[in-house]
Amino acid sequence: MIQKRELFSSLVSSFKKGGQEGEIIIRPPYFDDKDGFLANCIKCDGVCQSFCEEKIIVIKDDKTPVLDFSKGGCTYCDECAKACEFGVLDIEHKRDIQIRVTIDMLKCLSWDKTMCFSCKEPCLEDAINFLGLFRPEIDTERCTNCGFCISACPTNAIKVKKWQ
Repeated sequence: MIQKRELFSSLVSSFKKGGQEGEIIIRPPYFDDKDGFLANCIKCDGVCQSFCEEKIIVIKDDKTPVLDFSKGGCTYCDECAKACEFGVLDIEHKRDIQIRVTIDMLKCLSWDKTMCFSCKEPCLEDAINFLGLFRPEIDTERCTNCGFCISACPTNAIKVKKWQ
């Protein structure tokens, strides 16, 4: 028997046009000039990737680093910035990752009245609050957009949106 969540997900996916529509590029949190990625990262062999403690930095085809939160989250350890030979990533420019993390209520187990705290447990800033047992919300004042909750969610209900 098909679950309500599975049915809805399959219906939604059938309406999407192929590919990663509106794919969001998530950069490491240590840059000031996005043009620097295109100008200077092409000179590098992706050294930042090998220094990432969480192994979430992936080098794209254009030789620029992006964060892949399906593998884990960012601890803001500074190692990628320390390793950057061309100054594209610099500790001086450290800030929260430039995305917004949200919870899709239609995919979330807790919002569907199933007790699940998978997103809350790995949150380093305790930025996911539950109203009762079944209504998780992200406290945007506390959230650093580290991404640890994303890979922990069993239903992929944690979404990344463009920084506003």
